[in-house]
Amino acid sequence: MDIPGLKRLQKDWPLLTYYQKFESIVALILTLIIGLIIVVATFRLGYSVISGLLFGILNPLEFEVFQRIFGEIMTLLIALEFNHTLQYVVTRQQSIIQTTVVILIALLALARKFIILDLSSTSAGQLLGLAAVTLALGITYWVLREKRACEPENIG
Repeated sequence: MDIPGLKRLQKDWPLLTYYQKFESIVALILTLIIGLIIVVATFRLGYSVISGLLFGILNPLEFEVFQRIFGEIMTLLIALEFNHTLQYVVTRQQSIIQTTVVILIALLALARKFIILDLSSTSAGQLLGLAAVTLALGITYWVLREKRACEPENIG
């Protein structure tokens, strides 16, 4: 299996500074840890859903069950996206994680929060706070995207 950019990293390794090597090693370790977490979480989610359905413990038509399962799926999607982003740092395709990706991951986390939110125990202030954070992140993402679209290398 060839990870894109890994051959380039191997070729460029002697040319990297000590900090760039350190950054790549840390990102690789984090990628492996998050990958392990994703594998274990996927296995546990699959096992609990399949066994729950087979033994009649889970009723997917119950809102709480549906909400919990999709919350766990969103958690896995967030971890996958974070892991994918770290791979760019490992292979030196990006030297740092881009701000827009972090904002998108935060928006995914907020979407997950809205999915698992229990409205009966959530105050109006908490909802207003979540809405404000979502709006702020959305505006920030939009501004960054517009700024990037106006850069000379992205025009045309």
